[in-house]
Amino acid sequence: MKKVLITGAAGFLGSHLCDRFIKEGYHVIGMDNLITGDLKNIAHLFPLEQFEFHHHDVSTFVHLEGKLDYILHFASPASPIDYLKIPIETLKVGSLGTLNLLGLAKEKNARILVASTSEVYGDPLVHPQNEEYYGNVSPVGPRGVYDEAKRFMESITMAYHRYHGLETRIVRIFNTYGSRMRLNDGRVVPAFMGQALRGEDLTVFGDGSQTRSFCYIDDQVEGIYRLLFSDYPEPVNIGNPHETNIKEFAEEIIALTGTNQKVIYKPLPKDDPLQRQPDITKAKEILGWEPKVDRKDGLKIVYDYFKSLSPMELQKKEHRNFTSDKE
Repeated sequence: MKKVLITGAAGFLGSHLCDRFIKEGYHVIGMDNLITGDLKNIAHLFPLEQFEFHHHDVSTFVHLEGKLDYILHFASPASPIDYLKIPIETLKVGSLGTLNLLGLAKEKNARILVASTSEVYGDPLVHPQNEEYYGNVSPVGPRGVYDEAKRFMESITMAYHRYHGLETRIVRIFNTYGSRMRLNDGRVVPAFMGQALRGEDLTVFGDGSQTRSFCYIDDQVEGIYRLLFSDYPEPVNIGNPHETNIKEFAEEIIALTGTNQKVIYKPLPKDDPLQRQPDITKAKEILGWEPKVDRKDGLKIVYDYFKSLSPMELQKKEHRNFTSDKE
């Protein structure tokens, strides 16, 4: 049985990747420091012999006994609320964490896939965004702690590939939604659905003309899985190219939930990107991948998931595991 290490295993994307690799017959080693992840996302895997969990921060030295075939590095805060509250941890996991895992991959002769992000494009001056675009990012802005951590991640990953001949893969993940997202994590899908379920007005930042493209979790996981087993070492966008503006999306959520809240407007946060749409030409050509799940169908599944949450989870405002690193 081949072994795969998945960091950030208790998070949204990481937990779904654990499910996929268990289904495909792998022995899965999940690793997470639980600063933004939650064990409930992987609780169903603990009884399985082919799953093990390590409570560990990959920003410190990572060691595993025995052979290891693949590493998927998904450990990182991934929403603005998270990484603005714990900026130093965000920088560490993208830099030191990536360095540690590349070293582990080299030691084990394992293939490693790292989770980059559409945020490497910053507030783009090119639309849609293709992999050749270098981005428009402020390294000293508040969002720079996430954007630049991921840009460094890509750079050091390619350095290990070129210098050491390490088998590396880089996925640039665009907005993804699905079950196990935290309602309070600040991303637009759970934010709007949480507000609708609590009877609150939906908050749009800016005038709502900024655009996003939403990819359902099953499509995202399929793209990542195909990329890992491809022969392509450079970054590949995985996302849904169907673009919508945030004002229209808020109205879509109100219609879906059958609520009658208003849409209210607040100032746009600094460096918040005005456009986000992936060019997925490479994913189509190299991986034979494109999203299959229609947004209307995916949102219905996610809404049903959020409706099933307890009143306590629905009202929770703060993630219980946040502690700030003051180093």
